[in-house]
Amino acid sequence: MAENHAQNKAKLISETRRRFEAEYITDKSDKYDPRDVERLQQDDNWVESYLYWRHNIVDETLKMLDESFQWRKEISVNDLNESSIPRWLLEMGLIYLHGYDKEGNKLFWIRVKYHTKDQKTVSDKKKLIAFWLERYAKRENGKPVTVMFDLSETGINSIDMDFVRFIINCFKVYYPKYLSKMVIFDMPWLMNAAFKIVKTWLGPEAVSLLKFTSKNEVQDYVSVEYLPPHMGGTDPFKYSYPPLVDDDFQTPLCENGPITSEDETSSKEDIESDGKETLETISNEEQTALLKKTNPTESTSKAEENEKVDSKIKAFKKPLSVFKGPLLHISPAEELYFGSTESGEKKTLIVLTNVTKNIVAFKVRTTAPEKYRVKPSNSSCDPGASVDIIVSPHGGLTVSAQDRFLIMAAEMEQSSGTGPAELTQFWKEVPRNKVMEHRLRCHTVENSKPNTLTLKDNAFNVSDKISEDIYLQFATSRCETDCSPP
Repeated sequence: MAENHAQNKAKLISETRRRFEAEYITDKSDKYDPRDVERLQQDDNWVESYLYWRHNIVDETLKMLDESFQWRKEISVNDLNESSIPRWLLEMGLIYLHGYDKEGNKLFWIRVKYHTKDQKTVSDKKKLIAFWLERYAKRENGKPVTVMFDLSETGINSIDMDFVRFIINCFKVYYPKYLSKMVIFDMPWLMNAAFKIVKTWLGPEAVSLLKFTSKNEVQDYVSVEYLPPHMGGTDPFKYSYPPLVDDDFQTPLCENGPITSEDETSSKEDIESDGKETLETISNEEQTALLKKTNPTESTSKAEENEKVDSKIKAFKKPLSVFKGPLLHISPAEELYFGSTESGEKKTLIVLTNVTKNIVAFKVRTTAPEKYRVKPSNSSCDPGASVDIIVSPHGGLTVSAQDRFLIMAAEMEQSSGTGPAELTQFWKEVPRNKVMEHRLRCHTVENSKPNTLTLKDNAFNVSDKISEDIYLQFATSRCETDCSPP
């Protein structure tokens, strides 16, 4: 069934590309940005997003692509940057990305009270929306957003149905499949009639995505930690520019736990040895389980036994999915899996592998620095070497699907030092376009997920048969990962 679905999807994508090139590009190629046409031929996810929104009807998908591509060229979407937007508009705080809903979707804020209907500025405001959406789409390809349409303190001068229609078109035509839901907060009674019109613009398939809320209902969709006080939340965030909101990732992270509320019950010595003791404990348990599988009739030297155990420990220790970046390969590729409170799993592992010929500096940032201990959080990795980063919730705090981690990496010159002072200076001076970034989501599961390995006290206190099965599964998957072409 899954195989047939994949084949049908590939067939539809291929047909869409072929027909768009034959029916729309011929003699009309000047209507589109060549970069969009090239991306259409290379990015399966992009084509699939248009097909999905048009229920896999190719004729309708082609019309949608035509309209979307013409708009992208008209507004020069591929070239939008901060200099394309008037500074006063960026400073206003009308539109920005910040926080996550309860499903882990990014929040796209539209503070309507800051909008005034004015034909002179409407073009710039449309560019502002396109700028933020394109910025997000390039960074988080295919991951949906939740639009927070904040109508609190909105007056009659802020009501602009043409502007609302443009926003809806962005998700209906220009950025299909990106809309998770649209949360309408504190809508004035005078806009009731207007939103009846909005529903007709959305179409029946998208009307269910509208969520009308007050201060009480809005917490059904967004937790208080990402809601401002006027929505009944506790988020202290205040929008300001510059700089642009950097996806909520905060620095610094402390290896010993949160800087603002360190665990007073842990001594400095215990904290510093925490990661080392965890790995040593698990390694010893792994050795016990794995050595039981050695055939007693075989005459194997102790050195050979240790070598085999070491190789098996590595297979156990490494998460299996891999993101292959230009500077670092990062495991896991997308999600950090933590066990639930009931399962007792406390730690998870990020493995960084330097694939360059130079030293690579890296640092780890998170949206919730008060929750996590990360060790190391700011260090470097030698050419061809790997570094294990241990991530653990601090003081019994709960892992949330809204939490994110950001790995930042940049190549260092051979003559550069790698001490704390040198790394601090390096990150101050390194150009932004030289920094590789990769984001990881958090996920809580009852038991260990097969495509990643969480670290846990007594993790390998299992039967010989289970231990052998786990090893064989991990070793096979790791071989497939390591041996696959780049």
